[in-house]
This record gives sequence, structure tokens and C-alpha cells, in this order.
Amino acid sequence: MRNDPLIPMLGVVTMIRTDTPDVKTFRVTGIDGAKPFEHIPGQCAMLSIPGVGEALFSITSSPTEKDYLDFSIKKCGCVTTWLHQMEVGQQITIRGPYGNGFPVDTELAGKDLLFIAGGIGLAPLHSVINYCRHYRDRYGKIDIVYGSRSMADLVDFPEIIDEWCKEDGINVHLTIDNPQPEWDGHVGFVPNYVKELNFDTSKTVLMCGPPIMIKFTLSGLMELGFQKNQVYTTFELKMKCALGKCGRCNIGDKYVCKDGPVFRLDQMDELPDEY
Repeated sequence: MRNDPLIPMLGVVTMIRTDTPDVKTFRVTGIDGAKPFEHIPGQCAMLSIPGVGEALFSITSSPTEKDYLDFSIKKCGCVTTWLHQMEVGQQITIRGPYGNGFPVDTELAGKDLLFIAGGIGLAPLHSVINYCRHYRDRYGKIDIVYGSRSMADLVDFPEIIDEWCKEDGINVHLTIDNPQPEWDGHVGFVPNYVKELNFDTSKTVLMCGPPIMIKFTLSGLMELGFQKNQVYTTFELKMKCALGKCGRCNIGDKYVCKDGPVFRLDQMDELPDEY
């Protein structure tokens, strides 16, 4: 039955970490203790609580983690509220992986990379960043621009400070929207910060965050001289089947669950204006 992509398998929540006031990271294994399935960076999975609902979430952990899947989830609705009430050891259902991912082994190989994230938008990029860290010799210099409303809203902050910031060839640029007494870093919105940093236009960009952040950051990148085929981003739409059957995530001739969620900017230009 598990060969049917619509039939979920049972999983167990083996770790829950509180990242921010409204974001928790859940570690999931199969009931046999093994990793539920393999994935590529950028892919998603459906998590469900029987009798409550099902929702699609980015897989936060890198494929190089062989024993589990991680999901960083923001509490913002019915399913996520129930997830945030779970305890370690409880069971959940999971199916996937779905969608296409970032081309880490093809177009991104050998390139200097620029990751741009806002808020919970770090979740899908976290998988790619740690994949590139694991296979460090396959990629050039890595820059990470990450911003949130406040210091408390920075997801994975301990890992960023204790690991990412200390690695050779990786430059991390953090910013928050408004000043705080305990914050001595940059203050300002991500799109403006990207323009201030004035990155070399030879970099390949991977970006995820709130739609308004993506809109103005893309505009800023174009002003700096980046080309549309250098920029990758992800779409988030409500999805039900994740297989291109229900039509909930249809945009023009594309289904976000199958043709996305990762799109290159020049591919986005082919989609209808209403998105």
C-alpha cells in the first residue's frame, strides 16, 4: 500500500525544539526508527493528524541526515496548532516527498551561492544550506542573508551563530526589522539590506520568505544587475493532494506541487500575472 503516493505511512515525533515564540522544529522517523524516505533539498512532505487535517511542509533537514526528517513549522492554523501541542513519542502520518527541489547537483554545482531568507522562509533553504555545507568542495563562496521581525524570531539562531558563522567560505548577514537593546547587528528590511551589501552579480541566488519580501528583493536584485535565470525561489500555496490531481495549486499550466515548489525567476515570468 505504501507504493501508492496518496497513502501515508506512520511516523513518530522523536524530538521537538522550540525555535521562536511561534515556530517549532519536529524530528520524525518511521515507527521502525528509520528515516521515512529520501529527498532532495527543496522538496516537501504532507504531515497529517487523523481527524484534524493534513498540510504540506518543507523538509528542513538535509538529505545527508540519514536517520530522520526535520520540519520547522510556524503555528498559523488548525493543523499547525495541533502539531504545536504534540509531545515527543506521539505518532503522526507522513507522505512524500513531493515537488521538485533545488538543482544542487547540476546548475548550482561549482557556483558562488547567495541565500536570502525572511522569517520562516529559512526552513526550505536550511536543507540546501546544510547540504552545501556537507559537500563544501562542490560549491564556491556562500553568502547567507537572513532577516526577521526581531531577534527572537530568528529561526535556528544557535546553529547559525555556533556553526554557520564559524565556517570558512561562508558569510552570514543577519538583520532584524526594528532596533532592540540586545541586538548589535544590522537593522532594516531584507530587500534594502541586500542592496546595501551590493553582491557580485556572478552569484546564483536562492530565496524564500514572505511574498512582499520576495517581490522587493527581486526588484533590488534586478537593479544590481542580476539576471532572471540566476534566481531561484519557492512558492507556497494551499495543496491537498500534492500530486497535481486536485487543482488547488494550479497556476496557468503549472501545478506548484509537481512543477514546483522551486521555480527559477525566468520560469515565473511565464506564469499568469494574477499570482
